[in-house]
Amino acid sequence: MNIIGKNIRQLRQKNGWSQGEVAKRLNISIPAFSKIETGITDINISRLGQIAGLFEVSTMDIISKEGENPQSLNFEEINNLKEKLSHREEEIIKLQKKVIDLYEEIREKKG
Repeated sequence: MNIIGKNIRQLRQKNGWSQGEVAKRLNISIPAFSKIETGITDINISRLGQIAGLFEVSTMDIISKEGENPQSLNFEEINNLKEKLSHREEEIIKLQKKVIDLYEEIREKKG
């Protein structure tokens, strides 16, 4: 069983649904759903989105390994990037101020 199939099975069991109930909600046959859940059939993006919607989770929740939390990883990475960007903006402001000061100094010497 692959990660995706395992995650789908866990979501189904968490909701207390049988394979038949999920297959009916997805408008596919029970054997077709069973093949998705066992990893025999690869799942396409459209079906992945449909399954995520059914279980009210993100597609990342379905495709990520157990114990991973892609949202928190992305959140941490975004915060780090925001912090770096903030530091760069501060550096730019300091450099702009230096340019302005130098420009004014040159103007005063010419005048």
